[in-house]
Amino acid sequence: MAPTDGPSQRPAQPPTTSRRVPRARLVVAAVVALAAALAAGHLVAAFVGPQASPPLAVGNAAIDLTPSWLKDFAIATFGTADKLALLVGMGVVLVGLAVAAALASRRGPAPGTVLIAVVGVVGLVAVVTRPDVGRLAALAPLASLASGVATWLLLHRRAAPPGDDAAGPAAMVPGPTDPGSENPGAEDPGSEDSGSEESGSEDRETLDPRPSDTASPGPAAADARTPDPETSDPESSDSRIPDPGSADAGSTHSETPDRVSPDPETSDRKTPAPASPDPETPDSRTPDPAPAVTASRRSSTTPPGRRRFLVTAGGAAVVAGVAGLAGRFVGGARDAASSRASAPPLDVARELPAPPHDADFAKLGTPTFLTPNDAFYRIDTALSVPQLPVEDWRLRIHGMVDRELELTYDDVRRRGLTERRITLCCVSNPVGGELISTATFTGVDLGDLLRDAGVRDGAQQLLSTSSDGWTCGTPLDVLLERDRGAMLALGMNGEPLPLEHGFPARLVVPGLYGYVSATKWVTDLEVTTWNARRAYWLDRGWAREAPVKTQSRIDRPAANATMSAGRVIAAGIAWAQHTGIAKVEVRLDGGRWREATLSAAVSDDTWRMWHIALDVRRPGGHRIACRATDKSGYTQTSERMGVLPDGATGHHAITFTTE
Repeated sequence: MAPTDGPSQRPAQPPTTSRRVPRARLVVAAVVALAAALAAGHLVAAFVGPQASPPLAVGNAAIDLTPSWLKDFAIATFGTADKLALLVGMGVVLVGLAVAAALASRRGPAPGTVLIAVVGVVGLVAVVTRPDVGRLAALAPLASLASGVATWLLLHRRAAPPGDDAAGPAAMVPGPTDPGSENPGAEDPGSEDSGSEESGSEDRETLDPRPSDTASPGPAAADARTPDPETSDPESSDSRIPDPGSADAGSTHSETPDRVSPDPETSDRKTPAPASPDPETPDSRTPDPAPAVTASRRSSTTPPGRRRFLVTAGGAAVVAGVAGLAGRFVGGARDAASSRASAPPLDVARELPAPPHDADFAKLGTPTFLTPNDAFYRIDTALSVPQLPVEDWRLRIHGMVDRELELTYDDVRRRGLTERRITLCCVSNPVGGELISTATFTGVDLGDLLRDAGVRDGAQQLLSTSSDGWTCGTPLDVLLERDRGAMLALGMNGEPLPLEHGFPARLVVPGLYGYVSATKWVTDLEVTTWNARRAYWLDRGWAREAPVKTQSRIDRPAANATMSAGRVIAAGIAWAQHTGIAKVEVRLDGGRWREATLSAAVSDDTWRMWHIALDVRRPGGHRIACRATDKSGYTQTSERMGVLPDGATGHHAITFTTE
């Protein structure tokens, strides 16, 4: 018998079907890639402009494209938390897309890569089409796209099962005569489930340590395979390949547990012949070698796949977190908060006296006369608060004027500041809604500024633009009224404007809904005509001119409240800015209208509170309605109309129960 040079080896053959990557790993990879993309975009946006952050740009684009009916639904449903709801919704959509991309990428990263690219292009388009970003703004979405793709490809590769990740085309596997080649195509039993259910039974068979009746050789067979040292050729006997099922194979592997195949270069060395098992001693039988072979193959060929993936994913998540915090830190160093904190004082020539003690009936359930800054309602289209330090702020007045003006913050302060108490309300406020507040504003007269610029004949509107590109059209004839009290405001309730309410400057016009008058973060005032320029909301179905409508609201009892039968106090507010409230009437259970007691009048440009005592002796359900009459003699209509196109109408009514 010719001696053999050693156990045969052959190159690994590519699998006929690729092994699927575990779902859980892919989901983690997709979410981490999403976080890395967002963090990279946020970090770069901190340098090129906060509005260049891709998620903010996409969110702002969504706001701009939202139809009016959907916007009204969002405000009615979420109130001043509408932006938070949008951000949460965007987060849910992004995570959902990430999970979908992960599940579609079990056989390869291509589906996830394509989806990342599509989302990245959407972010790029949203950024470059923003009116409030610079030329370098595209760097933020490009960085986000590159980071997302790179992180996804890296983690997808690390998430692959060890056999797919470690073995290359030149890898060598045991040949047909190798004792370890009983099942060369089976998956490594030590690897994590790769999604192929067929491999489970093979792994269980390989790991089964129980002896098999058919695989264990009998004593005679074992003795017959033992070479006779006196007659056999040492080289021939050393190079013989034992039967995988024999006891000889087991003893060979137990002597060299880390070697599945003997080294062909040293196979001609003499080795001691294994001892034959004693047929008379059952305990001397050689055990099944399968566990040793399996453990040996596992320790020598399987990379620490799960650990490596978790380490890589964790590292990527940490880097994303650091990048996000760095972007916040860098952006914070440039934000307007520090500028506001160090802004010069807003000194006025004459301070207004405090409101009279009976300007509200807060003890009876009405709001306080002045609304604290942190409770003042906020409705606008800015997904993130524009950051405009005082040092960078400029106000340009141009268009149909004789003299174009450009003012700094200090220029406005030096003109002489005044205080005015004004109630503002939103056109999206439904009947009985809460989108109304009152504050003491500090600033300069807007009409005086326009007169200094010299308004030309034929001009019809003042188109104001905020730093984020939002536009608003205000009738010029209203602004130029001497007693209107329109303001370019710098302060609110004795301090600089809060960031979310327009710092460093905004417009305030009594008697007009905010969408045609109350531009925040204002940087540009253009005197023009209605035909020449169209403001933001005019193209979305809202009216061109929108004076505030006379309205009233019940604050107590609360809707669906349970009260004690007998004397019930009802209280609320009424408003008709720049006209003033003359009276409020209340009706119980469809009876006659009864006039309520009004609070002290502070200004025709502010709300008034009311209260009335009702005799409600009958237990059960009841209904209260209210209506206001302004100083022009107009009594609010009972006809219910929605907020579009120029504000809601109708009587506010609530039901309650007495017992």
